[in-house]
Amino acid sequence: MLETSARLLRLLSLLQAHREWTGADLADRLGVTSRTVRRDIDRLRELGYPVHSAPGTAGGYQLGAGAELPPLLLDDEEAVAVAVGLRTAAAGGVEGIEETSVRALAKLEQVLPDRLRRRVGALNAFTVPMLGHPGGPRVDAATLTELANACRDSERLRFSYAAHDGTATRRTVEPHRLVSAQRRWYLVAWDVDRADWRTFRADRITPTPPHGPRFTPRPAPADDLADYVSRGVSTHVYAERATILLHASAEEAAQQITPSSGVIEPLDEHRCLLHTGAHSLDVLVIHVVLMGFDFEVREPPELTGRIQEVRDRLTRALNPPPASPGALAAPPGTVTAPSATAPAPSTTPPAPQRPAG
Repeated sequence: MLETSARLLRLLSLLQAHREWTGADLADRLGVTSRTVRRDIDRLRELGYPVHSAPGTAGGYQLGAGAELPPLLLDDEEAVAVAVGLRTAAAGGVEGIEETSVRALAKLEQVLPDRLRRRVGALNAFTVPMLGHPGGPRVDAATLTELANACRDSERLRFSYAAHDGTATRRTVEPHRLVSAQRRWYLVAWDVDRADWRTFRADRITPTPPHGPRFTPRPAPADDLADYVSRGVSTHVYAERATILLHASAEEAAQQITPSSGVIEPLDEHRCLLHTGAHSLDVLVIHVVLMGFDFEVREPPELTGRIQEVRDRLTRALNPPPASPGALAAPPGTVTAPSATAPAPSTTPPAPQRPAG
């Protein structure tokens, strides 16, 4: 059994990690009895942490917004600095920590006092970041936090979703996980109306509260959700799909190919397979040729034919036929005015004249 002080911190962490816990679940996690859980809850309340409880089989314990920030006891200025830093990181400005930042921001905002929540909101509303890649997809940190909370609490989510052509649809989903790829965020969720798993771009989501009710989480659609999302956004959504053998290692290919552009499958130290897609074969040709690696088309055969057509066109452009003598003097479309000079003398001998008479 944990010592009391360590157990209280563990209990506090559990209350922050999930919106609501039953006494039995907390007792099981902590390895203690339900009676000990009730005593520990009372100790947290005495320390100033507002833990709400509801009686009955449907009841449980929930951590409310408190006057202090557990367990680091940050002062007001430190709390604001941490919240702003997490918002900045969640926007994708710092590579590799976006998902962690969103989870931490969701925990922090849950316990921020009202006076600090207003300050953080003001900073977020009246500051404008200058992005390194203007025009790229951007998702609001508040939306990410709302999506993360719904995933954490297993709460049905309702939102308006804009398709790539701008068409808006209403969706009701059971959210599972958020996945980040460079500056894009994707929500993996069970679409209730379509009865299937779907991947949504977070920057196209506009939540429409209220949310709920709670649901029992389903098994994930794949063990590797990053690979699942990558395949979904790089191949399955396109009319034309291709498998390309690259004469490069998977590590080398990954430096040139983003997860949203294709899925890389290692073969050996010097080769890998690329599964990719596009809206047309012409776009696929450009994508494959400009990657900078020697390659072989595994499928489809139509892509090989299109590459041969482009090769022939490039060959003709690099080796044009000899121009005719007058081609340079009169480019296509040029109208030449009649010459004002006298005609050149004829080289044909004059016809013999018949004698008079």
